[in-house]
Amino acid sequence: MPRYKAPLEDFRFLYNEFLDLSACAGMTSMEEATPDIFEAVLTEGARISEERLQPLNAIGDEIGCKFNEADGSVTMPDGFVDAYKDYAGAGWTGLTADPEYGGQGLPVFLGLAMSEMINAANASFAAYPGLTLGAYEVLHRYGTEEQKKRYLPKMVSGQWGGTMNLTEPQCGTDLGLIRTRAEPRDDGSYVVTGTKIWISAGEHDMVENNIHLVLARTPGAPAGTRGISLFLVPKFLVDENGNPGERNGVKCTGLEKKMGIKSSATCEMQYTAAKGYLVGEENRGLAAMFTMMNAARLVTGIQGLGMASAAYQAAVDFARERLQGRSLAGARYPDKPADPIIVHPDVRRMLLESKAFVEGARALGLYTGVQLELELRHPDEQVRQRAGYWVALMTPIIKAYFTDMGSEVANLSMQVHGGAGYVRDTGVEQFVRDVRITQIYEGTNGIQALDLVGRKLVGNSGENLKAFFEPVQAFVAEHAENDALACYIKPLEDAAGLLQETTATVYSKMSSDPEEAGAASVDYLRMFALTAMAYMWARQAVVAHGQLEKGRGRAAFYQSKLDTARFFMTRMLPDTLSLGERVRAGAGPVMTPSDEEF
Repeated sequence: MPRYKAPLEDFRFLYNEFLDLSACAGMTSMEEATPDIFEAVLTEGARISEERLQPLNAIGDEIGCKFNEADGSVTMPDGFVDAYKDYAGAGWTGLTADPEYGGQGLPVFLGLAMSEMINAANASFAAYPGLTLGAYEVLHRYGTEEQKKRYLPKMVSGQWGGTMNLTEPQCGTDLGLIRTRAEPRDDGSYVVTGTKIWISAGEHDMVENNIHLVLARTPGAPAGTRGISLFLVPKFLVDENGNPGERNGVKCTGLEKKMGIKSSATCEMQYTAAKGYLVGEENRGLAAMFTMMNAARLVTGIQGLGMASAAYQAAVDFARERLQGRSLAGARYPDKPADPIIVHPDVRRMLLESKAFVEGARALGLYTGVQLELELRHPDEQVRQRAGYWVALMTPIIKAYFTDMGSEVANLSMQVHGGAGYVRDTGVEQFVRDVRITQIYEGTNGIQALDLVGRKLVGNSGENLKAFFEPVQAFVAEHAENDALACYIKPLEDAAGLLQETTATVYSKMSSDPEEAGAASVDYLRMFALTAMAYMWARQAVVAHGQLEKGRGRAAFYQSKLDTARFFMTRMLPDTLSLGERVRAGAGPVMTPSDEEF
């Protein structure tokens, strides 16, 4: 079975050498974020991921969650409850949360590293604290002072969980079709009635109370998304002492039988005259819920990255050990009956594609995490705005590209394993099954592409795009005269130029025909993602080259960065050329065939 090893050396490189954290200096979240704290979080996070969570991954897949029809309760697989108690007890559930409510207040870009590790070790387990953090963020931003004092401390401590309830049997992406109702009471509360489906962590036995955030309609609300409000509906009503009291009118009525993440409880939730409390303004619930959804989309991207990292590690281990055939150039290991398959070009191609994605995406994710931290907490409004433009632009790109590639890398790992990967004993096929949902939930990747071209491309009067292109152009100009870096800088320059041209094409076509944007969207997002990855790889290459020139040690590590950057620039980035051609082909080839032709 796979054994996950947290990529601590790469995290240290990114935090200590790659990321520029000077803009974060003086922010409240950085007061305790010393290098020693960073190191402690990374090393202890690696330990709990490797030793406590990863060994439960196969167990959870084999056993899954158990639904108890008599009372609607859900029992977690063996070991999960104890692991969660250890996880919450060590303070991980409040790592980035506000100290006012018991959190540690550390920066979100450090939390993203932890998110990658726990998702790599056990993606099903990671869903529970991840969803609670998202619900916390909504209440922290939109809740009343009373709501925050009553619910947040125990959510931060991990005693209580959190969920988001959007989807209903008749609607998923089109939330304007929801039917769940919320009738006001004289005491200021609401009676919530309706059915929600596919609710992750909707019911389980790892926490003493679950705080559900539910989208519903009030009487007389406008039609469509303009008439949606958000309600806090606890599993147990909270008494005057802040403890779980009377059982509320919310119940799990079944668990989905799924392809993967089988120890993540995906529930149908029935609300029967449940007592709920308005969060934020009436008819403004979708805007509030998007706080959670946008955070969830970034974390879903990191989930794809985490599982890709684990799958890549498994493939490397197998490729080093599996003996099969001889190198095309002659026996590389003549003392063995055959060479390990890592000598074969196509195996190396698959491993390098995986490595180039994982390490490039890790850099892009953490770089975006720094921008998110600046957006949330920097005292200068202009800095917050500028960082927010980057985050807005990258959110759909990271969600879609990281999860598409997470699935691709998991399949490459299976391919490296050959027949051994297709059987359960090696554990690789679980990665393929588990990661597949990430391309679907929190908004399908097709929806992310539409968001990119329909909203982010034109959003904020072009400032979103400037937040990307201006630093790329400045970086290229800074290093353009260095011949030693030309093999990294020139491909980035060309890709950025092509992306700008393609952006103009998409923008001009969609102004007259919205179907042009829809037809171009997926290819355009992948093109943008590859260019953003090229920027991250070029930046890593500059750092690695500089460290080698200074003779700082770790020569093998830095050389590996340069070799992987070169592979990305020559074997993966050129896909932007064909993607550009596909975008320029327009909507005609897609939309001309009649519906009857399918």
